[in-house]
Amino acid sequence: MSRYNYTRRRTRAVKVGNTGIGGDHPVRLQSMTNTDTLDAEASAAQALRIAEAGGEIVRLTTQGQKQAATLADIRRLLDARGCGVPLVADVHFNPKAALTAAEVCEKVRINPGNFVDAARTFRKLEFTDEEYAAEIEKIRTALLPLLEICKRRGTALRLGVNHGSLSDRIMSRYGDTPAGMVESVMEFLRICRSEDFNEIVISIKASNTQVMVATVRLLVQEMQKEGMEYPLHLGVTEAGDGEDGRIKSAVGICTLLAEGIGDTIRVSLSEAPEAEIPVARFLRDYITAREGHPSVPEPDKVLPGLSRSHSLPMPINTERLPEPLVTGIDFHGIPDNWHLTDASSTPEIPHDTLPIVLFSRNVNAPGEIMSWIDRFQASGGRNPIVVRLSYDDSDHETLSLKAAADFGTLLTNGYCSAIELDAPADAETIHRFELAILQAARLRFSKTEFIACPGCGRTLFDLPATLQEVKAATGHLKDLKIGVMGCVVNGPGEMADADYGYVGAGRGRVSIYRGKELIEKNIPREEALASLTALIKADGRWHEPTIHPHVC
Repeated sequence: MSRYNYTRRRTRAVKVGNTGIGGDHPVRLQSMTNTDTLDAEASAAQALRIAEAGGEIVRLTTQGQKQAATLADIRRLLDARGCGVPLVADVHFNPKAALTAAEVCEKVRINPGNFVDAARTFRKLEFTDEEYAAEIEKIRTALLPLLEICKRRGTALRLGVNHGSLSDRIMSRYGDTPAGMVESVMEFLRICRSEDFNEIVISIKASNTQVMVATVRLLVQEMQKEGMEYPLHLGVTEAGDGEDGRIKSAVGICTLLAEGIGDTIRVSLSEAPEAEIPVARFLRDYITAREGHPSVPEPDKVLPGLSRSHSLPMPINTERLPEPLVTGIDFHGIPDNWHLTDASSTPEIPHDTLPIVLFSRNVNAPGEIMSWIDRFQASGGRNPIVVRLSYDDSDHETLSLKAAADFGTLLTNGYCSAIELDAPADAETIHRFELAILQAARLRFSKTEFIACPGCGRTLFDLPATLQEVKAATGHLKDLKIGVMGCVVNGPGEMADADYGYVGAGRGRVSIYRGKELIEKNIPREEALASLTALIKADGRWHEPTIHPHVC
């Protein structure tokens, strides 16, 4: 794999029903139903809509053995309608449900953080080596019956780790870190390999794009060390909805796809599941179209530890380039004395500290730009670099996804001091896209960050409508991160670094969190939004919305 020249990472092939993942197969697209799995007709109908939209794998929540058994009915209904899309059981906290599901569906997803371990208690934060080894043996004992069924039935297994849902055992040694997330899945992988079971796909997700990218890269490295080549599923969990959810997903997913990492993807939106598929298809096709692109020079030397990013290495006139990161609307119209440079050229170091405006015509523009910057800095260049990317697209969704994929790759990898988007759109729209991309890359926050799950059969209220209500009430609080989660499986742990949380607790009931601290438990949904805003006000973090005149 190369950061500069695109090529797919080679993995072993895994069969999920009649659908192949990894190997020579294309990157697969998938989604998850949000129906009650016990309602076989509704679940089958939604799975059919996902498949008709182009979804190649459908996952369903499987809280217990009743839901697992219902998967067989859903399978029969789909087969009767001529739809062979593979079904995946999504299991948390219930090994028995996984055993039942493995008998009737094509793949079972388990979470290493809660397959054996109870929900995180934080009561046991120290383990001796002997106690730790005993915990691993508990995993083996619980996992072996599932592996036996999977071998016999030809059922694939997905090991799905999420940020914030790690066991106390992992937390004791690693904390809530990428290293902990990776070790959580490696514990299970080593057992699977020792039992000669290899029909495995791995997902390792976070709502924070920087954490998600760093963790997946670390997992690839650790698997390579141990001779493992399992295919990977990619997704930014709890991405939210609308434009922001799409941009955030593009930043995280495409940064990894651009390196050839990823064999199946899901864009997790708080919308109808079938709405996820066209976005996922676009992102996949946009990146994989780079195959065979004009070759980009591989730098002979990349200086470790040298800041390539938004920390500006030399003093400059901040009126021309405000810190810490700026967007194109701040300086539309490149000043005459700035250095406009094509990334396909040989890097030359200017004799002053003026910014370099860098652009590329390569279909793999991010790769060519990163190569130029690394070669430039290896030669001693320290000028701030503004990346300018141009697109001809007038459709706003297409434009935002392309820009998020390209700028997101550069920003997440630590390149450039500023971005400028050049496209046939009005200045306000361009500025909005630029700010949303910077926020998705976790580099500049200009509005409230909403960490919202897509919903599933465990969700007992209208999640999309609730998210819109919370956004309308709190969207002006730009310094906050607010989680809106459908159930206790996704919250509070998987809200990760949210400041506040609005979490489903039961039918029509909600719990309110400050960080991971439960503040109000199981209150009526009608009272929940007022309780959330009251808590923010009591903490002194509320301000009334203001209207600013648009400045071009």
